[in-house]
Amino acid sequence: MAGKTVKRADLCDAVYAATGVSRHESAILVEQVLSGIGDALVRGESVKLSGFGTFTVRNKAERVGRNPKTGVEVPIEPRRALTFSPSHVLKDHVNGSS
Repeated sequence: MAGKTVKRADLCDAVYAATGVSRHESAILVEQVLSGIGDALVRGESVKLSGFGTFTVRNKAERVGRNPKTGVEVPIEPRRALTFSPSHVLKDHVNGSS
């Protein structure tokens, strides 16, 4: 029961089929949208796509981790983590409730 992974090319094909623009133009559109989302996240902004979900960047503080094999404590540097919260519309669609 292996699921299919949707790739960038699949998104380009979907835009091509839905809009009728050329494959090259649809690839450019998809690339611009993904680039815009990525750039906003780099700036620390949240990206909300109505009916889909919200991407946010969280700042994680420095902490002490532990190597599970040896038990040695290791400092973990502060970092930014990307989170995604799906909308209720997307959750309902995935669960077949819509």
